[in-house]
Amino acid sequence: MRIDIHNHTTRCNHAEGTVDEYIQKAIELGIDIYGFSEHAPMDFDPHYRLAFEEMQAYTDDILGAKERYKDDINILFGYEVDYLPGHMDDRVLHAKVDYLIGSVHFIDKWSFDNPEFIAGWKNKDIDEIWQAYFEATEAMARSGKFDIVGHLDLIKVFKFLPKKDVRLLAKDALHAIKRSNMVLEVNTAGLRKPIGELYPSRELLEEAYAHDIPITFSSDAHSVEQVGFGYDLATTLVKEVGYTKAATFEGRDRQLVIF
Repeated sequence: MRIDIHNHTTRCNHAEGTVDEYIQKAIELGIDIYGFSEHAPMDFDPHYRLAFEEMQAYTDDILGAKERYKDDINILFGYEVDYLPGHMDDRVLHAKVDYLIGSVHFIDKWSFDNPEFIAGWKNKDIDEIWQAYFEATEAMARSGKFDIVGHLDLIKVFKFLPKKDVRLLAKDALHAIKRSNMVLEVNTAGLRKPIGELYPSRELLEEAYAHDIPITFSSDAHSVEQVGFGYDLATTLVKEVGYTKAATFEGRDRQLVIF
């Protein structure tokens, strides 16, 4: 069973390609379960996400495609939600979806993974930034609002790496993820970034496996060419760590399948 559960559309304003093109590429690659999880609307950073007034159109896009392709592939419908207290919206959090991905892209409203704001890394203590990131991730998990943890160690994207052991930095976040019964996505987008490796790292995957935290797979595609990117590398790694099953969702109910 091939799963790719975190992907985008042009409605986020920074992706290319039609919904049909993404799905047809997924079918071509033999993907069995393909999920769209657009950047959810909120009243902050509107240029990089779906607009509130487009929520219904997005829903219609994906559910229409789900019906059109039902004999060829299982299409899932979700949102990637930025964890940013005071800015998350109930229209998103209570939407009728298959899953919600909780992601941390901001530290004190600083978009640390956006190349436009890379100067924000200058003259800062790298370990303190990493600690703040994992504290936000822990709070996201503790909120109980989400099903999947998006790209757990996204903070490494530009290769500003901590001196402290990442396993210690992430320890409390992983405990919160386990207690909240969340799934960890193995996201291949990091292979396309300066860091050049999967999210999360092998070390954190090993910690997640030790905590019996389930996983799923995603390419985080923002173009058709990125659909299914790095899937074989991801599955090879997680099998080496010990995983044999991955999570999929329907109506926010989770099941584990052999991949």
